[in-house]
This record gives sequence, C-alpha cells and structure tokens, in this order.
Amino acid sequence: MIGDGVESGYLSPYLLDQGFPKGQVALLFTVYGVTASIAAWFSGALSDLWGPRRVMLLGLGIWVALQVFFLAVAIPAQNMGLLLAGYGLRGFGYPLFAYGFLVWVTAVTPPRRLGSAVGWFWFAFTGGLPTLGSLFASFTVPWVGAYRTLWMSLALVVAGGLIALLLVREPSGRTRLAPAGERPVATLLGSLAIVWHEPRIGAGAVVRAVNTAAQFGFLVFLPVFFTDTLGFSLAQWLRLLSAMFATNIFFNLLFGVLGDRIGWRRTVAWCGGVGCAVTTLLLYYGTVAAGHDYPLALLLVSLFGATLAGYVPLSALIPSMAPRHKGQAMSALNLGAGVSTFLGPAVVGLFLGPLGVEGVMWVFALMYAGSAVLTVFLKLPREAAGAAAEGAVAAREATTAQ
Repeated sequence: MIGDGVESGYLSPYLLDQGFPKGQVALLFTVYGVTASIAAWFSGALSDLWGPRRVMLLGLGIWVALQVFFLAVAIPAQNMGLLLAGYGLRGFGYPLFAYGFLVWVTAVTPPRRLGSAVGWFWFAFTGGLPTLGSLFASFTVPWVGAYRTLWMSLALVVAGGLIALLLVREPSGRTRLAPAGERPVATLLGSLAIVWHEPRIGAGAVVRAVNTAAQFGFLVFLPVFFTDTLGFSLAQWLRLLSAMFATNIFFNLLFGVLGDRIGWRRTVAWCGGVGCAVTTLLLYYGTVAAGHDYPLALLLVSLFGATLAGYVPLSALIPSMAPRHKGQAMSALNLGAGVSTFLGPAVVGLFLGPLGVEGVMWVFALMYAGSAVLTVFLKLPREAAGAAAEGAVAAREATTAQ
C-alpha cells in the first residue's frame, strides 16, 4: 500500500503541470474510482469462489501490468485516452489485493477479536495509502522527479505483494470460502443481491462509501488549494497529507479496540460520522482563517485523520450482520469502499466549479452527518431480534389495553 500511495498526494498537480485540463484530470480519477469499486465488489465474491490468496495474486498482476503501461506508454504519449486505459483500468488492481486480504482476515478471526483485527488491517492499509506513500514522495519527488518516483512505486508494490503472497501461511486463504455446492453465478449475484435482500447491509455499504469519499475527493483539489491558495510548498502539502494519515493509522487501532468495548455501531456513528462532519469544516475554516500557518494546518489535518478512523468497526459490524453470508456481506462493504473512490472525485467535479472549495467541504460534512444517521439501521441479528420482540410485546400490550 506504500507503493500504491506514492502518487496520491501529487499525481493531480503533476498531470495539471503536464497540460491536462482540470476536467480531464477529475475524469481520470473518477474512472479509476469506478473500476476500483467494481473490483472491490468482486473481491469478496471471488474470494468465496477461488480463495482470497488467488484473488490477491490477480490484483497484484493487474496493478503491475497496467502501471508499466501507464508509465511506459500513456504518460510519454501525453494522450488522455491512453491514460484512461492505463491508470483508469489499474483501479482493478489494489482492491482485489487489499480487500481480498480483508476477506481473509474476517473469515478466520474469532468474533471477540474481530474489531481489533480489522483495526490492524486498516492500520497497515492507511499506513501505506497515503501516509508513508506520500512521505516517500515528499523526499523522492524533489530528488529524482515526479515521473521517476512513479517507477519507484512499482518496485514497492512488487516487493509488498511478494511478501504477502509468499510469507502468509494461513491455510484457509488458499481454498474457496463458499459452500462446496454453491454455483459461481449464484455467488456473484448473491454478493450484489444481498444489498436489497438485507437492507441493513445496503445501508452499511452506503455508510462505507461516505467514509472515504472525502479522502479521495481531497486528493483531487486540496493539493492545489494548499499550494496555490494557502501558499504551502508541494513538499509541505505531502507532509501534511502524511501527518493526516499517520494520525489515522494509530486511531485505526484505537477505534478498533474501542469498538470491541463500547459497541461497533456507536463508535461508527459518533467517532466516525459526527467526528468527520465537524473536523471537515474545521479543516477548511481553520486553514483559511490562519493562512500559511503550518503548525495549525498540521493539527487540523491530524484531527480529520483521527475521526476518519472512527469508521473502522464497519469491517467487523457488516459481516457480523450476515453471519451465514460473510463473503457476500464483505462484497457489499467493499463495493461501498470502491464507490467512495469515484464518489469523492465526482462530488468535486460537480460542485467545485459552482460552489468553490468552501461549498465542497460543506457537501462532504453533510454526507458525514447523514452517514451517522444511517447507523441507526446497522443492527446485529440479536439486536434486530430484540427490537422485533420488544415491538411485538408493545403491540400486545396496546391490544390488551384496548
């Protein structure tokens, strides 16, 4: 994930410097997000069919092949069509690898430790994308240039992929997770149909889509906002981005453990939804009021990174809501994660022109507030059964009283 995150803090301004208009750059990130969302959905279903390890291997192969095409063909040609084919389709790669591993984690971890386990997963995920990835780029871009740094990211991805595939020995990930008699088409369709058959799972997917929508949207316009409007250098912005997610990775662990203690749903609603709504607005108004104040900017981006981790227990909550179809539930959750990769850039593309940076920040804040409200529906089976029983008792008492 470090290799995947190297480009996250500077690819947008790099392409703008190459002469591509803002609309085309936003389109490129949106296409990348669409392919990532499709791959995220397939990651759970394919893990059910083939086993998570094989899905991870497929994701690694796609990422490597299309990164080579992106760097060796598309960028030198300065052709947006080739960029869309290379970078846009490369979006299939990392979700298959990363979310395939997440399915592996949720499949083998005892429920009492699941919140902590997914906290460790997101610790590693955001530790690379974009925390250490951006930090790596902040040193290498001034040293060897933006283009050569992208080649370095390829080497990092290959190294990380080989470590995971060669050294993780747990046997369950090498075999299919779906029941022996379940057909491939039924598994694939079930991973999508569960969103409608189990509306609570669908609500969880929406909450997950909102979770990192702002993160991916920020990567489109905040580099320009911080450098051109606030006057920070590109290296300073990349270090701010690293600080944002350095905070995030430690709070991923904290909120994973906290979710096991005080409840997964409560943690997502208050620490995630409400927290992100507040810190998103603080990030904009605080930096605008202070201007080129690096320590304050460092504090504000870190606060946002901390509250972003409040959504971590979703990865424990959603599969636990469908204990007989964990793979399908994870597909729905991963679909929400993938949707966020194009939802964020799409929001920027739609609202940045008419509303400006301030308006876009308000849109993201309202989305976070809405996700907090949606957590009301994210009840575990025992909670849903208890609520239904209480409703039945209340109805009988009302009938008796009449």
